Amino acid sequence: MTNSVRDNPELHRFELDLGDSVAVANYRETPGVITIFHTETPSQHQGQGVASRLVTGALDIIRSRGQKVRARCAFVTAFLAKHPEYQDLIG
Repeated sequence: MTNSVRDNPELHRFELDLGDSVAVANYRETPGVITIFHTETPSQHQGQGVASRLVTGALDIIRSRGQKVRARCAFVTAFLAKHPEYQDLIG
């Protein structure tokens, strides 16, 4: 398992390779804004912090591109509420 989140723009999702499966955060992109509308962690990896690693990596990618994020996913909304270091990305 790698800890590296990657963007897969063809499928409009961020991905975290888990070896036997992939966790994903699906998004829509408009100029300057990424809207994350769904995250999914395979059932065998739930409760292991995978979704948090996925969202952290996605937000770091978004920040590195100078973009903003909109959360339309309950997990991402809760994550942003708990992590003030990402408040500057909310757009």
